[in-house]
Amino acid sequence: MAAPTKASELSIEPGVWNIDPTHSAIEFTARHLVVTKVRGSFTGFSASIEIAEDLTQSKISAEIDVASVSTGEGERDGHLKSADFFDVEKYPKITFNSTKITPASNKYALTGDLTIHGTTRSITLDLEFNGVSKDPWGNTRSGYTATGEISRKDFGMEWNVPLEGSGVLVSDKIQLSLEIQLIKA
Repeated sequence: MAAPTKASELSIEPGVWNIDPTHSAIEFTARHLVVTKVRGSFTGFSASIEIAEDLTQSKISAEIDVASVSTGEGERDGHLKSADFFDVEKYPKITFNSTKITPASNKYALTGDLTIHGTTRSITLDLEFNGVSKDPWGNTRSGYTATGEISRKDFGMEWNVPLEGSGVLVSDKIQLSLEIQLIKA
């Protein structure tokens, strides 16, 4: 069964919605030394979402402050901000602008242009609608989970160290995980 295509079918009001950064998370996971996963997040971000009655016509734009990257380890965070990876001095923002939303099974496929490190690529994320709720102060909120995978090499981030035998220090494939809460404007 395909996901609903009308906002009214999900009891979500069309219009402008803003991200609630205190109740949202943008996280990533990379393999380290082939054998473990290292997780990180961005704490500085903003987004605006225009939900249309025809959900496939909805628009999403987001911006991430790259300097807000955090893995819980200061030296690693500094390396990620350097020219070896994000190059925060030259490329301080990551942006995403949706180009298409397609019902897919009981979820959605969210396609858009992601710009990292000065390079723009089209990516597709699996998007799950988690519901609508009123908070105790009368605001209408809605929740979403988005997941996907990107290649950091596709964005010009090729730094690595080969390991003895086989493998590399940091994986090329990066898992993305977003938990997003929106507030109706």
